Amino acid sequence: MQHKRYNRKKTFLKQITAIILLIILMVTISQIGLYVLKSEKMPFRSSFNLDVKEADTSLGWNLILVNNENKIPTNYEIELTELSNGKKVDKRIYPQLQKMMDAARSTGLELFVREGYRTTREQQKIMEEKMEEYRNDGYSSKEAKRMAKKYVAVPGTSEHQLGLSVDINADTSQCSSEAVYIWLEENAYKYGFIKRYPAEKTEITGVNDEPWHYRYVGEEDATKIQGSGLCLEEYIAQLMQ
Repeated sequence: MQHKRYNRKKTFLKQITAIILLIILMVTISQIGLYVLKSEKMPFRSSFNLDVKEADTSLGWNLILVNNENKIPTNYEIELTELSNGKKVDKRIYPQLQKMMDAARSTGLELFVREGYRTTREQQKIMEEKMEEYRNDGYSSKEAKRMAKKYVAVPGTSEHQLGLSVDINADTSQCSSEAVYIWLEENAYKYGFIKRYPAEKTEITGVNDEPWHYRYVGEEDATKIQGSGLCLEEYIAQLMQ
């Protein structure tokens, strides 16, 4: 009799445990669903290895270093401002970005922000499209991935996901791209922006020359970077010494 009561009790406990585990699973799934709906992001899953450390935030939000060795912190939050063309940026950089664009236009240049903030999903899509281009050219999947990473950041390591970077292009019906890039290289630091991927720093940044890609770091640090000729990786390393 006692043996039967023990078995019933054991079965009951198993059932309770199973119910609790099911509830936990359902709550977890619902939270992931809400996260996706609210942030328009997908939890990152891909064949890329993101076994890298999270970016250090100790120097402040404006000097967070994200690259192929430092991924965006898990709980990184952004409050975005939408530009007139629908692109978005971190609201903290918007005033200086607007001043810079107005200053460039006052010299007769016509330019626009072609790209600002991207979600993880958008970054993944761009990476997949770039890889597909190389596969269509006859490269193996492994080679396509390796070559794509020279031009597109692995999702989770893209500065565009910070909302602190913008790609600025010329309206080529009004002015040349070269004129815009020259103006930015000579003047962007005055508004807190740096040319993030200079041609001569490719070995350090891991990214090919991108004369259109500018990153906000703040006026003080941008001025120091401009004067020193350092890229952001070198400048951060210097500060951390």
